[in-house]
Amino acid sequence: MNIKQLHGIHSAAYLLLEKNGKFLMMRRYNTGFYDGLYCFAVGKVDGGEACSASVIREAAEELGILIKSEDVECVHITHRLNALPGYTHQEWFDVFFKARAWQGEIINKEPHKCDDISWFDLDALPENIIPYLKKAIEHIRKGRFYSEHGWK
Repeated sequence: MNIKQLHGIHSAAYLLLEKNGKFLMMRRYNTGFYDGLYCFAVGKVDGGEACSASVIREAAEELGILIKSEDVECVHITHRLNALPGYTHQEWFDVFFKARAWQGEIINKEPHKCDDISWFDLDALPENIIPYLKKAIEHIRKGRFYSEHGWK
């Protein structure tokens, strides 16, 4: 097989932070991708970067907190087809990590991309959540490690 024929899939790493039975969610703003909807802290995995390293990096960049690698656990993976008009990155592996502990106070370090950070009970999530994320949360709650979204 010619190396140029290999199929490319993108990866994103999501961070689930839980405190007092509530989960931290951020409302997207001014990004061009699901603006006005809530999601977990998330970032695209860079080339040459492990998914767990990506979620640790994103925690520092977006929330100003430090997480040790031994304090993150993969809790779910979604293979997603993202059929949004004009969006070039169509196929994704979304990897969800739960942090057992972190250091520092959570702050919004990217107010130009996020206009709200709030804690939500899983039984009282906001209505405006990214649709594929809402499905992933359902799978995580049921203990399902793998799901698919957007495929026919």
